[in-house]
Amino acid sequence: MLFLNNPLTTVCSLVCNHEKQCEGHCVLGIKGTPVHFSTIENYISTTYANQMTEGLKPSNGIKVTIVDSGPAGLTIAVILARDGYDVTIFDIKEKIGGVLRYGIPEFRLPKSVLDDFEYRHLRLKDIKVRPNTTIGTSITIDDLFRDGYKAVFVGTGTWRPKTLGIKGESLGNVHFAIDYLVSPDVYHLGDNVIIIGVGYSAMDVARTAIRHGSRNVTCFARSENVSASQYEFSYAQLEGVHFEFNKSPIEIRDTTKNEEGKTITIESTETFYPSNSVIVAVSQGAMNRIVSTTKGLETDKRGLLITDENGQTTRPGVFTSGDVVTGAKTVVEAVAASKKTAEAMHEYLQSLPKDEE
Repeated sequence: MLFLNNPLTTVCSLVCNHEKQCEGHCVLGIKGTPVHFSTIENYISTTYANQMTEGLKPSNGIKVTIVDSGPAGLTIAVILARDGYDVTIFDIKEKIGGVLRYGIPEFRLPKSVLDDFEYRHLRLKDIKVRPNTTIGTSITIDDLFRDGYKAVFVGTGTWRPKTLGIKGESLGNVHFAIDYLVSPDVYHLGDNVIIIGVGYSAMDVARTAIRHGSRNVTCFARSENVSASQYEFSYAQLEGVHFEFNKSPIEIRDTTKNEEGKTITIESTETFYPSNSVIVAVSQGAMNRIVSTTKGLETDKRGLLITDENGQTTRPGVFTSGDVVTGAKTVVEAVAASKKTAEAMHEYLQSLPKDEE
């Protein structure tokens, strides 16, 4: 039942904001401790996943494409494969998972969970995967329709870092959170690290930096609120991350010292905070490689794809959901939207004339 409701149940049981969702809505939590749904879900889904052997459904002969294998794409792929569609995933990376694999640290989501998902849900259902393939460059959306795919789902997510727009953002010791999380081993941040932001990515960056040897890690917030869950915030504090609230960055400088070698304090209310590295973690936006090479796809002023309530884009046969529509959100929100879009894709594909199939 868990897998039928949510193909990513093994993932969501680990990384979702349970305190605002299942456990946060438990009536027992009003006066005491809520039921630990996440622990129960993880036990059941992991146990079942390790026993699952069901293979192919009878093919209906209709080919569909999934562009990129993040949470939205994987959800769509599994649901359509259950209905007998011939599904092919094109992914820009070498392994499936998208932000699940390349944006969430190992200590929060072990890569083995995604490796097991690939076997249990993709290979057993004969879902084909073309890794290291970028749609919108050598292969376009038009090429996919030319080669017989009857519908395309775009699940490219939000991989373009949002910037602060302040002086110093191009300095050599300044990095973006999404880039750092993809491959933290190649970065040399130093002992003192400043992170601009207090969302989920900022918490992941901070805890990852500590695990990679940084001694003093501080997250800066423009307000008094932390947008990450209280759970993630508390774990970051327990691991030694410091927080500065009501601080808005105005400039990133190279190290500034006077003749005695002491850090200079900037005039007025502005203060210079010394660090070896600065990481900007203020959300992400959508890439435009597909839009720029595909006629008929429209975006809003933020570069996010425009759709109807069912995930149909402004080009017939092209669907989308998840972060590329809403901006960076949670995994479970991407899954929920994608379940609805999968139903719309099924209805669309079944409505095509027989000679179109």
